Amino acid sequence: MKDIEIKNRIEKLKDEISRLRFAYHVENDPNVTDDVYESLTRELKNLEEKYPEFADINSGVNRVAGEPLPKFSKVTHDSRMLSLNDAFSKDEVLEWKKRISKLINKKYSYFAELKMDGLAVSLIYQDGVFVRGATRGDGWIGEDITENLKMINTIPLKLNGNFPGTFEVRGEAVMPKRALAGINKIRIENGEISFANTRNAAAGSLRQLDPQIVKDRHLDFFAWDLAQYDDMDIKTHSEKHGILKKMGFTLAPYDKKSDTLEEIFNFIDEVEKVRPNLPYGTDGIVITVDQNELQEVIGVVGKAPRYSVAFKYPAEKSTTTVLDITVNVGRTGVLTPLAHFTPTLVAGSTVSKATLHNMDQIERLDIRIGDTVVIQKAGDVIPEVVEVLVGMRTGKEKKFKMPESCPVCNAGVEKRDTSENQSSSRKSIIESRKSPRRDGLAERGREGDPRTSMRGAFPAEDKRTSVAFYCTNKNCPAKNQRAMQHFVNAYEIYEIGPKILDRLKEEGLISDAADLFALEKADLSGLERFGEKSADNIISSIESHKKVELWRFIYALGILHVGEQTSHDIADHFETLEKIQKASLEEINNIENIGPAVSESIYNYFTHTENIHFIEKLFANGVTIYKQKTNSKKLSGMT
Repeated sequence: MKDIEIKNRIEKLKDEISRLRFAYHVENDPNVTDDVYESLTRELKNLEEKYPEFADINSGVNRVAGEPLPKFSKVTHDSRMLSLNDAFSKDEVLEWKKRISKLINKKYSYFAELKMDGLAVSLIYQDGVFVRGATRGDGWIGEDITENLKMINTIPLKLNGNFPGTFEVRGEAVMPKRALAGINKIRIENGEISFANTRNAAAGSLRQLDPQIVKDRHLDFFAWDLAQYDDMDIKTHSEKHGILKKMGFTLAPYDKKSDTLEEIFNFIDEVEKVRPNLPYGTDGIVITVDQNELQEVIGVVGKAPRYSVAFKYPAEKSTTTVLDITVNVGRTGVLTPLAHFTPTLVAGSTVSKATLHNMDQIERLDIRIGDTVVIQKAGDVIPEVVEVLVGMRTGKEKKFKMPESCPVCNAGVEKRDTSENQSSSRKSIIESRKSPRRDGLAERGREGDPRTSMRGAFPAEDKRTSVAFYCTNKNCPAKNQRAMQHFVNAYEIYEIGPKILDRLKEEGLISDAADLFALEKADLSGLERFGEKSADNIISSIESHKKVELWRFIYALGILHVGEQTSHDIADHFETLEKIQKASLEEINNIENIGPAVSESIYNYFTHTENIHFIEKLFANGVTIYKQKTNSKKLSGMT
């Protein structure tokens, strides 16, 4: 064939394959059999390889994985990627409606769509070509995973149609259930730990530095928002979905637009019937006010849009037997009981333990060692004990009692009233008659502060309780270790895990998190099992995290009751660390969403000499705080 004929043939093949892909992935209406489609793609691939001068890297048929990356670089989102508030019943959805109805006096409609269970990502297109993809991260700053996302066949490398300018598409990278089953089979055969669910598998795959791994795992992508669009007048969220479909994106298989919540509730019920048989993991229905102009009026609170809510289906439940109840010591010294039970399958993953939060929870449910209990996953994620089957008791069950001494250091345990309406803590000391033990650490687990999130690296906002027990030893090894773990997680220094922290402390290189920023390559390269490359990676990661936003700096300090969102609230209000340090208790208490107990905790932290010295040590070792983006910027997108 002549060059012009070859070029024309390639163009024809590209157009036809693009049309067939659109019909298959977007319209769910395949026009030809798989073997016909594969024959066309094979011909195009062969022609592009034989005549590279006519090849188009965005044709999609030659998605070749590049070399593994040394690390992911950080990217800043143009508008914050938001999270969603959950509603665990239809009554809670009705309460959401009441709240937003007070903010607007115009008629509005709803748009409901399936909430896919995966990893939220952002895709940037310039003049129709995919140029960058990133994770959600903390909402403002994510990681550049462009090369990995190019390996997902349902992410168009070039948009269908003519779309000049810049567009940002947000959606969910997911792993099909069938693919998960196959991958886990291979992992088990290789002696590796299997993925707990499709969400973990998708997130774990995209965190790989080798794009070939992503390609081999056959992820998919479902678009749910058009966050940036040049020169287009788009009035509704449902209209965005129509445009996304025209662009060539796959949308969630079920959605519903309606003027009434009654119809939305019917839609929720219909989806619930088919949900178990869907090829992908799902964790609810997202309900959104459809009109974009009203979304602007309703606005955002914290990191969640008020104009949307995520309805979560009732969690799948299972029964099991409580084998033991142990105690973890958290970074603030709080003692958190942890139930261990016979491994059981719940919502697609095997569960063998769950936090019981505090003694109030244990007494309310009357949980005993040996009990048969009902467990579920809150929001399909966090395992929790919801009921004791009292009728199954044999009389051999044992009541749990909180230890009178710290299980790690044997120091006295302090009982505190931590009710939110208490302006000061009432305390009673249980002094231990034993000498402090130094021969080992308690079993490692998630931070004990009374509740943590299993969904991400950061602990969730602390769950308020009326009574909590605390280790009184400020030098308790468990408190110190958990505080350092929390610090590196908050800073997202992923190269430093618990084992490395243990090793650095054992070698006398660090005594607290501030010492990390004084480490040099020579300190590590001489240690056994620390190669030069490993030392380089750790030091490089530490150096790259010396400059930090104010909210993250506050969060990393591990202040009692201060989680990620509260840290944002404090930073947004005061804007500088100096203002926070000088703030009165009354000034802190006047911040929206912060109550008396939290205010007192913040005030006490910044007036404590030991904490002041720790902050000074951070600055002396090179840590700096830079001005953060504020919430006044346009916010968009949700997960």
